[in-house]
Formats: sequence, structure tokens, C-alpha cells
Amino acid sequence: MSARPASPFARFALVSSALVLVALILVLPLISVFIEAFRGGVQAWFEAVSHPDAVAALKLTLWVAAIVVPVNVILGVVAGWALGKFEFPGRSLLITLIDLPFAVSPVVAGLLFILLFGRRGWFGPWLGDRGLEVIFAPTGIILATLFVTFPFVARELIPLMQSSGNEEEEAARVLGAGFFQTFFRVTLPNIKWALLYGIILCTARAVGEFGAVSVVSGHIRGQTNTLPLEVEILYNEYRTQAAFSVASLLACVALVALVVKALARKYSNERHRNDEKGVR
Repeated sequence: MSARPASPFARFALVSSALVLVALILVLPLISVFIEAFRGGVQAWFEAVSHPDAVAALKLTLWVAAIVVPVNVILGVVAGWALGKFEFPGRSLLITLIDLPFAVSPVVAGLLFILLFGRRGWFGPWLGDRGLEVIFAPTGIILATLFVTFPFVARELIPLMQSSGNEEEEAARVLGAGFFQTFFRVTLPNIKWALLYGIILCTARAVGEFGAVSVVSGHIRGQTNTLPLEVEILYNEYRTQAAFSVASLLACVALVALVVKALARKYSNERHRNDEKGVR
């Protein structure tokens, strides 16, 4: 039997329901953040975001992201190359380990780092004897953020590398190209858009990570507080307007990430259509 097209009423009901859900769950809370942030005026917002504690939290957040994202890009490309291009013993186990941060609660991940590097942890006393601090220090925040954001780049690259196959790389090697020539001239152009999506997602998660960072940071204002932790402290102190003002910075990061991803996807689709037209 041939499938019948949906009636106009059914299409209208489905589209309307989707729009209402998106508005209630995503758009309305986002708008309310900016409304509360500017309720006291632009001057009050500027005073909140320029407070020394907020500035220190912003600097630490950006510093952590500047370290975590490049590391995850390198690890994600290596993992995507290995898992997408080769078959080897333990491959399924490695894929499962890459997905582990998705399955483990960020709070549990933070507790695992305390178990490993805390003062009474497995490696804590050894590190303490050498004057190295991991927990309640920026180093612990970097490690926790690195753990929870690791799958984003790798998970964008693995399916694409699997579907693209090895023919182009093998042809490049037959023609005498070395490893780096093959990667930068053959592999990278094929994965650049997936890599960009992974970088955007990884950056957004690194900036907004709360659970794991909250466990390992120690909540030391001006030293180990990131922006999400600063928002929590301000809200618990009943400084609502200041909390929403700082939260608006995180909302701006999320909006920028969404816009960049949408533009990149649009440009990628246009390039793909133009390539198909050129082939025809």
C-alpha cells in the first residue's frame, strides 16, 4: 500500500507542538536569563561582570578551554584516524572507553579524580611530597574538563572517517606522499567540517562544565572558580541580578557556538551541492 501524505491539520499540529516545546524549553529560559541580567540596567550588569571575582572566573574558564580544546582536537583526530581507518584487536573496547564520559555522571568523574589525586588518594601523597597540587587547583579543573569533553571531537570524526574509506589515502601514498602530506592534503580537507563541529561542541562544554569542576575545584573565589561556579555562589548568596549577569556571559558563548555551527553547516551544504553540480 502506498503511504498517504499527512493531512494539513496533522502537519500543522506537529509543527506547532514542536515550536511550542522549543519555545518553552529552550527559547523562554534563554530570554529570561538576559531579562534578569539587565533588570537593574546596563550599569548594574557591567558592575557584576567586571567584579574582580567574575573577571578571575572568566579568565580561568577561558584558560582551561584554551588548554582543553587543542588537546582534545589532537586526541580526537588520532582516535578518529585509528578507529575510522583501521581494524585492530581491542577496537570495540577503545570505542567504549571513548563513550565512557557520556555514561558517567560528571560528579562521579570528579570524585574519581579526588580518589586518584586527592591528599588521601592513590597518587596524592606522592604528588604532595613534591609540591604538586592537582585537586583544589587549576590542574584538577583542566583534567576534569578534559575527561568530560574528550568524546566530542572523536565522536564527530569516527563515523565520517569510517564512511570515507582508505582509497584516497592509499592513492596518495602510492604517489609518494608522506604521512603529513597525506593528512593535510587528503584527510584533513575531508574531515574539516566534522572537526569544526567537534571543536564547537567541545568548547561550549568546556566553558559550561559544572559537575566535575565543582567537585575538584574547592570553590576558592578568585583562584579556582570558573564562570558556572561563580554563578552558583552568587545565586546562593541571593545576589540574583549578579548571578544572571554572569550567566549571560555563558549564554552568549552558547549562542555564538550555535551561530558558528549553523553557518558552518550551511556553508558545508552549499559546498557539497556545488561539488555535486560540478560532477554532473
